Amino acid sequence: MPRPVSNPPNPWSSTHVTYLEEAPAATLQVFEEQARSLITQNDSPDLPFRFSANPYRGCLHACAYCYARPGHQYLGWGAGTDFDRKIVVKMNAAEILRREFGRASWQGDTLVLSGSVDCYQPLEASYQITRRLLEVCLTHQNPVVVITKGALVRRDVDLLGELSRKARAKVVLSVTFADDAMARKIEPYASRPSLRFEAMRALSDAGVPTGISISPVIPGLNDTDIPELLERARDAGARSAFMQALRLPREVLPVFDERLQAALPGHAEKVRRAIREIRGGKMNDSAFGARMKGEGRRWEAIEQLFSIHCRKLGLDGVRVAEEGATTFLRPGQQTLPFDLGPARSAS
Repeated sequence: MPRPVSNPPNPWSSTHVTYLEEAPAATLQVFEEQARSLITQNDSPDLPFRFSANPYRGCLHACAYCYARPGHQYLGWGAGTDFDRKIVVKMNAAEILRREFGRASWQGDTLVLSGSVDCYQPLEASYQITRRLLEVCLTHQNPVVVITKGALVRRDVDLLGELSRKARAKVVLSVTFADDAMARKIEPYASRPSLRFEAMRALSDAGVPTGISISPVIPGLNDTDIPELLERARDAGARSAFMQALRLPREVLPVFDERLQAALPGHAEKVRRAIREIRGGKMNDSAFGARMKGEGRRWEAIEQLFSIHCRKLGLDGVRVAEEGATTFLRPGQQTLPFDLGPARSAS
C-alpha cells in the first residue's frame, strides 16, 4: 500500500526550479510505494502502442479531461480532486524495469512512458524516477517513446539524445491549446504550451526525434487551433503529429463539465453541443475502437483540417483510431509515432 510522506520534496524550491512554473494553490499529498510490477500491456484498439510504464499514479497537472482519472478509484480515492492532489510515487520503478527487461520473455519492444499519467509532472523534478527509467532503457538499449505535457522533459535532453542515437527514442509533446491563457483554464498546472514548444525545440536541436499530440481534440474549443499547433510544432523541429478525440468516461464527465462551466460559462453549452455532434448525440462512447475517435460531418471536417495541414507542413500525420486501427497519412517517409521497432542488441 502507498505510504504517505509527511515532508515530501518540494520541486518548486529545488535545483530544478528553472524547469517549473509557479507552485499550484492546491494542497498536495504525496504517497510512496514499492511497486510489484511496472510494464503494462495494452490490448485496446484505441491506443496505438502495446507496452507502457507509468512511474506515478495521479497527476498534478489536473487536466479536466484526463481519461486516467478513474484509475484512482482502485486506491479508494476519487477521480476528481483526489486524482489531482494525491500523487503516488513508485519508488522502485527503475529496479522493477531492470528486472522486467531481464526476463527471457521481453523481446525489446518499444516502451511508452506516460501511457496513462504524465511521467514529467512536477514531482519528477525532485524524485527523478523517469530519468532513472530512461537510464535503464539506455543500459538495455531498449527503444522508448515519451509522451508528456511537462516542459521538465528538457532537463533530460542529454540522456534522451544518447538514447536516440544508441537505442532509438522519441518525445511526443502533448499540446492541446495554442493559447497559454486558455490552456490554464482546462489544464491548470501543466506547463504552458509556449514552454512545451521551447522544450520541443531543445530536444529537436539535440537530435531527438519529436512529435506533437493534439489530444484531446475538443470540438468547439480547440479544433480551430489545429493549424497553428501543427505549424508551431513543425517550426520547433517536430517530424510527426497525431490527434485523438475527447474521451469522457463516466467519472471524468462531471470533472470536465464543472471546469468547462466555471472557466467558460458563456461558451460551455456550445462546446457540449459540439461534443454531442461528434458522438452521435452522446457525450461519450465507451465502445472499444470508438472511444478516441469521432463520427459525423463535424469530425470528418476536423480530420480533413488535420490531414491537409500535415501534408502542407511535411509532417507525418496519424489519425488515431480509424475503425479500430491506426490510419497513417504519408506526406513523406513515414515515421511511426510509437512503434520504433525492436531494440538493438546490447554491446
